[in-house]
Amino acid sequence: MSRTRRSRSERGVAFPSPLVMLSIIAVAMAGFAFIATRDADLVERKVTPAAATSTPTVAPTAVEPMKKPKPKPALKRGEVYVEVFNNSGIQGLAASTAAKATQVGWQVVGEDNWVGSIPTTTVYYPERLKAAAKQLALDLGVGRTQPAVEPMKMDRLTIILTADAAS
Repeated sequence: MSRTRRSRSERGVAFPSPLVMLSIIAVAMAGFAFIATRDADLVERKVTPAAATSTPTVAPTAVEPMKKPKPKPALKRGEVYVEVFNNSGIQGLAASTAAKATQVGWQVVGEDNWVGSIPTTTVYYPERLKAAAKQLALDLGVGRTQPAVEPMKMDRLTIILTADAAS
């Protein structure tokens, strides 16, 4: 039994993709529209000015009152929990900072020492308390705020004090 192998013909037709077909149709339609409208005469209109003796009347326009931007809700310091941590080695720094925060109206719920490496005094915040963190930083003269990270609690602001807070 001899099997003969037939060679395939390499002839064929390549059908263009739908995108190519649509492009060809679009170009043909644009050409047709150009040819159909190129001989259209331009129509000129004569504009006559209003009579020089008449006084133009100006219709009063209704002035819409300017919409005032919705004021941001006032920050209620006493409703925001704050924890103060000392990372400086200066004894009593967390307690004195907590006292300052309490005097301004913040609700300090804890103070302790922090073990770790923090580059400068920072107020850490969960995303929903970002505005409160900025206000607390202003109230205490802290120049840095950052989003809270683990193991910080996500329902309060956390202040970590370094040696620069003592000055």
